[in-house]
Amino acid sequence: MASVSPDEAMRRAIELASRGLGSTSPNPVVGCVLLDPAGEVVGEGFHAYAGGPHAEIVALAQAGDRARGGTAVVTLEPCNHTGRTGPCAQALVRAGITRVVVAVTDPNPVASGGVDSLRDAGVEVQTGVREAEAAAGNIAWLTAVRRGRPYVIWKYAATLDGRSAAADGTSMWITSEAARIDVHALRGTVDTIIAGVGTVLADDPRLTARNLRDGSLAIRQPLRVVVDSSGRTPAGARVRDGAARTWVATAAEVGAAPDGRVDLTRLLELLYQRGVRSALLEGGPTLAGAFLAAGLVDRVVGYVAPKLLGAGPPALAGTGVQTISDVIDLTFTDLTQVGPDLRFTAVPRQRKG
Repeated sequence: MASVSPDEAMRRAIELASRGLGSTSPNPVVGCVLLDPAGEVVGEGFHAYAGGPHAEIVALAQAGDRARGGTAVVTLEPCNHTGRTGPCAQALVRAGITRVVVAVTDPNPVASGGVDSLRDAGVEVQTGVREAEAAAGNIAWLTAVRRGRPYVIWKYAATLDGRSAAADGTSMWITSEAARIDVHALRGTVDTIIAGVGTVLADDPRLTARNLRDGSLAIRQPLRVVVDSSGRTPAGARVRDGAARTWVATAAEVGAAPDGRVDLTRLLELLYQRGVRSALLEGGPTLAGAFLAAGLVDRVVGYVAPKLLGAGPPALAGTGVQTISDVIDLTFTDLTQVGPDLRFTAVPRQRKG
């Protein structure tokens, strides 16, 4: 087998890390590649699920004695604490690793310190290799840990003229099956799906991650959260069907904002305490507007169908924008055609003032 550079190995480690997306929370996604002294790959691993072995441990088990004297290439700083698993930094030292290449240092004060521990043990450590790329793959976890609340993605579907339904309220289906399949894949990558009680009363959604071709549920289901200030969610609503955990978040339980509705910032703080690091906001337009007005949306994923209605409810309302100078600016990060529809991904720019 030909030798590879640490940079090439890091590219592979980032690819490996992505395989854990959606199943590791509240832990991060991490990938690891081990190189022997000649630079040949002798072990690979990724963190697959919370409570399971970390990426470094999986790779070390695969490499065995071939790791001695070699290099560990890891997307995130090896942990330095004992939780449900032992400290990876010490495991690398015991395995005889002489060099560790890290993409992103760990912002979590509980687990950080691995780099210092490795250096104290005489291990050469290099940080910042493919840092931006690795951070992008772990953006939800990194952002959440740094500020103590989940990373929020607002997802919506609309016609080309921005309508989420027709004038009579019908909305099935604005977008294609291909787009809906894509949405369910997106649901499978987050820890929770959030909707407002208005959406529950109007559409009675399940808010689960499913295989639309056969209707089967995904093995892992995100927590379903209904933002319901006064507790109007019916006992027979499909979000209460037992297919996934559900929290009907009321103002009495979470705390009320000045307008008497659920305090959204407090809601996110409570979700973080429950282990939620990423959230998918699915509706409706009023709740999305409230999240945007509060500056709580980190990413927008929109599915735009090549259709026109000319009337009907908009995809977004109540953002508090009254004049063009107050517009919420976005920066596109991706544009992809999904079936006949266009999926765009964008991030809000920091607002002035």
